[in-house]
Amino acid sequence: MNQSEIKWWQGAMIYQVYPRSFADSNGDGIGDLKGITNKLDYIASLGVDAIWISPFFKSPMKDFGYDIADYRDIDPLFGDMADFDELLEQAHQRNLKIMIDQVLSHTSNEHAWFTESRASRVNDKSDWYVWADANQDGTPPNNWMSIFGGVAWQWESRRQQYYLHNFLSSQPDLNFHNPDVQQGVLDNVEFWLKKGVDGLRLDAINFCFHDAELKDNPAKPIDKRQGRGFSEDNPYAFQYHYYNNTQPENLAFLERLRDLMDKYPNTAALGEISSEDSLATMAEYTEEGRIHMGYSFELLTDDYSAQYIRETVQTLEEKVTTGWPSWSVSNHDVQRVATRWGKNDNNAEQCKMITALVASLRGSICFYQGEELGLPEANIEFEDLQDPYGITFWPTFKGRDGCRTPMPWQQDQKNAGFSINKPWLPVVEEHKALAVNVQDNDKNSILNNFRSFMAWRKQHKALVAGDIEFIETEEPLLMFKRSFDGETIFCGFNLSNEAVSTSLPMSLETINNPVRSQAEISGNEVTFPPYSVFFAK
Repeated sequence: MNQSEIKWWQGAMIYQVYPRSFADSNGDGIGDLKGITNKLDYIASLGVDAIWISPFFKSPMKDFGYDIADYRDIDPLFGDMADFDELLEQAHQRNLKIMIDQVLSHTSNEHAWFTESRASRVNDKSDWYVWADANQDGTPPNNWMSIFGGVAWQWESRRQQYYLHNFLSSQPDLNFHNPDVQQGVLDNVEFWLKKGVDGLRLDAINFCFHDAELKDNPAKPIDKRQGRGFSEDNPYAFQYHYYNNTQPENLAFLERLRDLMDKYPNTAALGEISSEDSLATMAEYTEEGRIHMGYSFELLTDDYSAQYIRETVQTLEEKVTTGWPSWSVSNHDVQRVATRWGKNDNNAEQCKMITALVASLRGSICFYQGEELGLPEANIEFEDLQDPYGITFWPTFKGRDGCRTPMPWQQDQKNAGFSINKPWLPVVEEHKALAVNVQDNDKNSILNNFRSFMAWRKQHKALVAGDIEFIETEEPLLMFKRSFDGETIFCGFNLSNEAVSTSLPMSLETINNPVRSQAEISGNEVTFPPYSVFFAK
């Protein structure tokens, strides 16, 4: 690949906006599309390339927009189509791409397709969802479990059958074995491509197909029940999920989706993948002719060791052929990285180091709103919880509300400037001290470091699109080199809060970079202060 062949999404910095919690323009306590438009100058100042917007479509909001009732309409909570058109136009004027969330595997139970499908076994939509007869004793047809707790089957008395829901019971799964369903889904996608969106983030894309024979999932041993975005005391973790998702038929559908997107040049699809071997699935799903990028929960875990990060990235690099990886350490479904990896230390230098580390990996990077401020996980009292996932598993698992609280814009304003009225989730006190206006005025803040690092990164194509090769080091050091078109940059990171020294097999020369805490290089000897970095040649 040479510089002229780099696509906009290869090595892109993608900023995820969770619209409910970003900016409220009308004072109802819920963020909206106009709120995003009003903050586009701020997003542009971060130096990112694209905005991924979580769902804003018409929805009963049982799962806060990931239960879609109409794929082609805006929920009034967020505004209307004119608001979206204005957002798209204003973003493009600032050279920002817009990627929208597409939830293809399931709908809301209030979607017109499901309303018709549930009415009888003989109408035009009767097999658009996954329906199955009960066993002789009335129990569900197999042992599949829902991610959100309990069995994955809900009885429907009108049809005298069960329907499948891998998520909430109000999120019935579509039957992708029906070609008409696939076409209906692709038609909805094309509606937004025609509008001019630049990309799609494909939610739970490996959940589109199920095993047509409804085979039972095998049990998983206790020592293997490690969650990927779900609580380990959740019975969902008790199974290998070989049959309720990640079926081979999905590959042909992804190729149909890619054929559609290729009709709209310069668009890209980013798939969220959570399977029993997510790295292998990412590699498979991003092969030539399928989706452009895939990301998994592999760096959204508690494991923060250099060995884990190195082995995870190396494993994917070995498996990927023509595909392009994407990495994320925070999103709207997991505990914020400042808490998860920071262990409640709230260390600004660690946050800066994590940004530099993730942004230096090969691939496209998704940063979640508030990550640029170093926001820790918010502690939400039970009476304030909104997430059905957290309410179900409280108190052992508090759900996802702690990473979904409103953005703090102005420290001394009501609700930190997010809304003039009570927000849907509270703004916690510790976030106000990290508000945008506070950090704007501090040249050494996490926010200003984020901005300067993104601007610096763009100047080095090796960091944007280069190959990656790891250098073996002892904990807690992580080192690798990125190479592109004759440029090689060595990258080093101290993941600990203690100083560390090491010897390298070669002498390096430091490249000036914006991160405040820098390692000292003398020949082939390197001394790392706590949470420090180096970039060298």
